[in-house]
Amino acid sequence: MILLSTAYLGNVQYYSKLLSDRRIVIDVCESFMKQSYRSRTEIMTANGPIVMSVPVLRPHGTKVMTRDIEIDYSKQWQASHWHSIVSAYRKTPYFDEYAPDLEPFYHRRIKRLIDLNEGLQQTLFSILGISPKWEYSSRYYEQGEVERDFRNSISSKPRLKRDDPEFEQIEYYQTFCEKNPFVSNLSIIDLLFAEGVETTVEILRNSIK
Repeated sequence: MILLSTAYLGNVQYYSKLLSDRRIVIDVCESFMKQSYRSRTEIMTANGPIVMSVPVLRPHGTKVMTRDIEIDYSKQWQASHWHSIVSAYRKTPYFDEYAPDLEPFYHRRIKRLIDLNEGLQQTLFSILGISPKWEYSSRYYEQGEVERDFRNSISSKPRLKRDDPEFEQIEYYQTFCEKNPFVSNLSIIDLLFAEGVETTVEILRNSIK
C-alpha cells in the first residue's frame, strides 16, 4: 500500500507512485498542511521554476481535514495560474494538443480543493491513457502506520523530504533548457507538454525502482 496526499497538478514522483502496482490510498482525512503540494505545484519558466498556489479557506477553523478545504475565489488565482502555464509552455511541442483539456479548470468554480485536484488528475489520466487504481481514505492514518507513506515526504521543503529508493528522476527535454539547468520533479505537465504521452508514460514507468 502507498499512502499519498491529494496534489494539485502533482509532480513526476507523485505520478510514478500512481502507476505503481501497489494499492494507492489518498488520505483526505488528515489535517490540511499549508504550503505543500496539496495546493501548490511547480512549473518551469524562462526565469526558472516558480510555485503556483491555490488559495484556500478553512471553513471550520485552523485544524481542518483536507477533504473539507475549500478554494478561495476572492483572489484571481485562476487567471494568474493559466497565464503562467501559457507563458511557460505555449512553445512546447505538445502544448496545443493537451492544454485545451486543462484550460476549463481555470474558468470553472469548483468548491473543494480535492475536487479540483481530482478533476485535473482524471483529465491527465485520460490524456495519458492510464487507469491507476486508487481510493480516498475513510480514516486518518497515523505516522508510521504505513511503510510507504509519502504524504509529506513528496515535498518541496528540505526538512520534510526524504530519500525515495523506489523513484529515480529521468532527465527529459525541458523548456528553456538553453537558459536553465534541468530541474527535477516539476509538475507532470512540464513533462507532458515537452515530451508527449508515450514518452511521459515511459519515463514515469522507468522512474519506478
